[in-house]
Amino acid sequence: MIPLSILELGRVRQGADRRAALDDARNLGRHAEAWGYSRLWVAEHHNMVGVSTAATSLVIQHIAAGTKTIRVGAGGIMLPNHAPYVIAEQFGTLDTLFPGRIDLGLGRAPGTDQLTLQALRRDPNNAEHFPQDVRELQAFLAPAVEGQRIEAIPGSGSNVPLWILGSSLFGAQLAAEFGLPYGFASHFAPQALDGALRIYRDRFKPSAQLAKPYALVGVNIIAADTDEEARVLATSQQMSFADMFRGKRRLTQPPIQDIDSYWSPQEKTQASQMLACSIIGSRETVRAGMQSLLNRTGADELMVVSDVYDQEKRLKSFEIIAEVAGIKEAELV
Repeated sequence: MIPLSILELGRVRQGADRRAALDDARNLGRHAEAWGYSRLWVAEHHNMVGVSTAATSLVIQHIAAGTKTIRVGAGGIMLPNHAPYVIAEQFGTLDTLFPGRIDLGLGRAPGTDQLTLQALRRDPNNAEHFPQDVRELQAFLAPAVEGQRIEAIPGSGSNVPLWILGSSLFGAQLAAEFGLPYGFASHFAPQALDGALRIYRDRFKPSAQLAKPYALVGVNIIAADTDEEARVLATSQQMSFADMFRGKRRLTQPPIQDIDSYWSPQEKTQASQMLACSIIGSRETVRAGMQSLLNRTGADELMVVSDVYDQEKRLKSFEIIAEVAGIKEAELV
């Protein structure tokens, strides 16, 4: 089995608070490294009441300080929201504190709505400069050269590994051109998955960081003892998607028995399209689903989202996934 990793959003549950969400993420990291997961990444999102990972580099530090071996990183930093120099300083500092354990995935979406984008003091046109910003960030993370007047301290010489993340063909083209590992967000936007992977592999140019293509694929997996239990647990995530379509911001809700009593036929169709790369069920169902996805994509690594309300059942889901996959320590990018 290929390496497995985890994407963490620091979900805030109904009946709990934001500190609990961040501590749950740290606790998950401790379990994940014991179970053989390769990485735990957190995602930058803003102005979402149910997500606590907006200050992404601080959350990474919190998780890395509570773990020992698992790689921790950003999945990702929305680079148009930040000056590349500041990100080089932040992740250079993280690499100094936790050498050899920090990853930096980069995306070009704002990770929020247009009104919040104004609060971030960001120009919506910044996304057009994403390729140049990636190159600038690479330069700040590289060893300083004689005569260099602006140096990221810490940061220079750290060579924190960069990843390009995306849900469209653009990210695939950029990752291929720059010779960087590529992560596709098929856990919420699976429509361009096959085309993006094909473009990435066909156009890949070797770089100092990476000699051959390395594709990470995001996937929703919710595992339980039975298919029925897993289907019920999955309703928390399904309700979150229905709420998003309604423009309704809520904390993660406890599961319900009948999701069709919650969403409309139109919302069900929309959510089903976005959640098409989902594997929900018992050990046997999860094993078959993962193998089918690997056969389809040829992924080098899967990054798992297991969005379950109850934290003990969420941990059990990740443990079952690790057991099914038979993961163990693997050579990482």
